[in-house]
Amino acid sequence: MNWLILVIAGLFEVAFASCLGKAKETSGTEMYLWYTGFLITMTISMLLLIKATQTLPIGTAYAVWTGIGAVGTALMGIIFFKDPVSFWRVFFIITLIGSVVGLKAVSSSH
Repeated sequence: MNWLILVIAGLFEVAFASCLGKAKETSGTEMYLWYTGFLITMTISMLLLIKATQTLPIGTAYAVWTGIGAVGTALMGIIFFKDPVSFWRVFFIITLIGSVVGLKAVSSSH
């Protein structure tokens, strides 16, 4: 169950990074709404990370959480923010995914 909580925490990390990207593109009231979304999603992400680390090893949980955030944010950047796509960028995104899956696979805590 805590692995699922950790994955959801990682998705909220993607959400808070995406809110920052949207806030950068806007101004006025809309910008403040995106910053509010950032604060809300960041808080949820952190609370879920805290919950997950109550039973999962902190090093593994944190690495998986940041890995999900890094991969998700990179993909969001490519899809929604027109970040460049290159062979090496995709290659390293795939290696990050492999690392996250590998950490989960070798974790002694279920």
